[in-house]
Amino acid sequence: MQKNVKIHLTFCHRKPERSFFWKGRQFPVCARCTGIHVGYLSMPLFLFGWVQLGLWLSVALILPTYLDGALQALSGRESNNWRRLATGIMAGVGAMSVISIAGKAIGRLILHLLT
Repeated sequence: MQKNVKIHLTFCHRKPERSFFWKGRQFPVCARCTGIHVGYLSMPLFLFGWVQLGLWLSVALILPTYLDGALQALSGRESNNWRRLATGIMAGVGAMSVISIAGKAIGRLILHLLT
């Protein structure tokens, strides 16, 4: 007899109190991870050059997620899911911007080495 085994391919904690629900069903990831994944959808904007952010602004977009998590851990104050979602979206957008900046720099380096 086979047991019902769920395989999770993400590092999210999936705590119900930190997750959104839709029609009585919990999202597969928490509110912060939901925001990060939504932010990842911005990648084509950076990839095709429609939006360009500087490196420091991109890093600054990632910091609120870490600050919110650290403040929760150190102070014991509980963030809410909407703040987690907002900081997650910012982190996802910032990460995609950093990745595009790094990718373009690597591409330029490769082109330079080939010429």
